[in-house]
Amino acid sequence: MALYKVISFDKIPSTQTTAQELISEHRAGDHSIVVAAAQSAGRGRYRRKWVSHHGNLYASFIYACEERDARLSYSVAIAVADTLFSFGIVPTIKWPNDILVDDKKISGILIEYYGRFVIVGIGINVATNPTVAEYQTTKMNDYIMASEKDVLARLMKYMDKWIKADFATVRSRWMSMATGLNATVKYRGATAQLIGINENGALVLRCGTRYVLAYGDEIVI
Repeated sequence: MALYKVISFDKIPSTQTTAQELISEHRAGDHSIVVAAAQSAGRGRYRRKWVSHHGNLYASFIYACEERDARLSYSVAIAVADTLFSFGIVPTIKWPNDILVDDKKISGILIEYYGRFVIVGIGINVATNPTVAEYQTTKMNDYIMASEKDVLARLMKYMDKWIKADFATVRSRWMSMATGLNATVKYRGATAQLIGINENGALVLRCGTRYVLAYGDEIVI
């Protein structure tokens, strides 16, 4: 396993924001991880609030990255899922960034690019889970007792494995764990069927008799 520089805090606004600051100050770089016991301003996609009480894992992995890669999010999702599998918990992956157990959210992923780096934020509910109006949540300790330290150690191993893996292998693994395949989604104001992902990480949609490729925020599930 590659060596990581782990930079730990008790409570900070956001591991993502702190990671950016440490990069700017040349105190963090490739294969650094910013970890916090709690966050006061944790965030997800579209800057949605991520409730971040003590007892869970909040980590931002920093990697050198010269250009954006749509395939990265799939590798990260599998790494998180396999971390849960290693504890005997069976997850599914909901595009674009949610890991579910028994159809309840247990983990979220936020990928942000910053200069020559990519910052991969991962939150995993270990000891506590927030009450959220929009969806149900769960935590690892509902299934097995675990510590943030053990979860991070296993997550580092699986991040190394899946970020380096051939994307054909990543794609096959992701498809085997994805929930919502063949479901109806919204694409540019119309309905479509989510078929899967292609070799470049694009979503494959069926719109009537046509197949189209979509990226990111073009669809709503």
